[in-house]
Amino acid sequence: MNAPIRVAVTGAAGQIGYSLLFRIASGAMFGPDQPVILQLIEAPIEKALAALGGVAMELDDCAFPLLKGIVQTSDPAVGFKDANWCLLVGAKPRGPGMERADLLKDNGKIFIAQGQVIDAVAAADARVAVVGNPANTNCMIAASQAKRLPPERFTAMVRLDQNRAQTQLAKKAGADLTEVKDIFIYGNHSPTMFPAFAHATIGGKPAKAVINDDAWLQGPFCETVGKRGAAIIAARGASSAASAANALVDHVRSLVTPGAIHSVAVKSNGHYGFDANVWAGMPVRTTTPGSYEVITSYAMDDFAKSKIAATNKELLEERAFVADMLPKA
Repeated sequence: MNAPIRVAVTGAAGQIGYSLLFRIASGAMFGPDQPVILQLIEAPIEKALAALGGVAMELDDCAFPLLKGIVQTSDPAVGFKDANWCLLVGAKPRGPGMERADLLKDNGKIFIAQGQVIDAVAAADARVAVVGNPANTNCMIAASQAKRLPPERFTAMVRLDQNRAQTQLAKKAGADLTEVKDIFIYGNHSPTMFPAFAHATIGGKPAKAVINDDAWLQGPFCETVGKRGAAIIAARGASSAASAANALVDHVRSLVTPGAIHSVAVKSNGHYGFDANVWAGMPVRTTTPGSYEVITSYAMDDFAKSKIAATNKELLEERAFVADMLPKA
C-alpha cells in the first residue's frame, strides 16, 4: 500500500463536495491502491461548519479502507497544509442581477488568498484543480499569486464540457459512448467554449462523416454543450453538482494516468491562437502522474478558428476585469 496523499477540498460541504468526497475516499480518483487524507475546508460560517461535521461523520460511517484521516477546518492555512492536490470547488455563486464582472471581482479576492496560501503551505509536488466559476479566470488568478509553484501546476476543469460533448455525439450517432474518441474542449468553461467536433471519431471514423450534418454540429451541438448547465438549472432548480463532481474525478484521474489524452484548461502560452496569458481548454497528454504536455498538432478550419477567437475574446475580457488583482509585470 502506498503512503497516503493529502487532498484538500474547498466548499467541501456544498453540493459538488458532497457528491465528490465519497468518490475520492472510495479510490475512484486516485486508484484502488492509493490511500488519502481528506483536508476539508469550509467558510467560517456556523451552518457550513456544522454541515461539514455531518459530511465527515458520513465518511467515517462508510468505513472506506483508503481513507486514512479527515481534517475539518475553516482556516486555509490548515486545510492546504502539505496538500498534494488542492481541489478548489468552493466559489461565490452568481446571484440575481449580478453581472459576470461582479462575480469575477468577488471570486477574484477568494482565489488571490487561496493561491497565496497554497503556494506558502502546500506540498512541494502540489497540483491545483479549479472548479469554482468562472473557473478559467479563477485559476489564472490563483496561479498569478504563486512564486514557488509553476503555472503548469494550476489547471481548470473543462472535463464536464468534454463529457457532455461525448454523450451528445454518441446519442446523435446512435453509437455506444465508448466509441466516441478525441472530442476536446477549447477555450473558456462558459457558453463560448468550443467542442472541436472535426477531430472527433466515432467507431474509428470521423464524427463529421458518421453524423453527416454540419448544420447540427455547428449549431445545436455546440449550443447544447455550451448551455447545458443552464438547462439543468432550469429543469431541476439546482446546478449540475453530481456531473461536475464526476467530471472532477475524471479530470484528476486522467492527470495522474500517464498516456491519457483529455481536455484541460491550462496556461495557453499562445497555443491555438489564444492569448499567451489566459487559461484555455485544450487537449493534453499526461506524461507522468500530475504532469502533461499540450497536444499542438490539430489543424483548425475557419469555423473552428472563429469559435476559438470568440472564446479567447471572452477570456481576455475576463482578464481585463481582474487586471488590478494580478501582479504587475
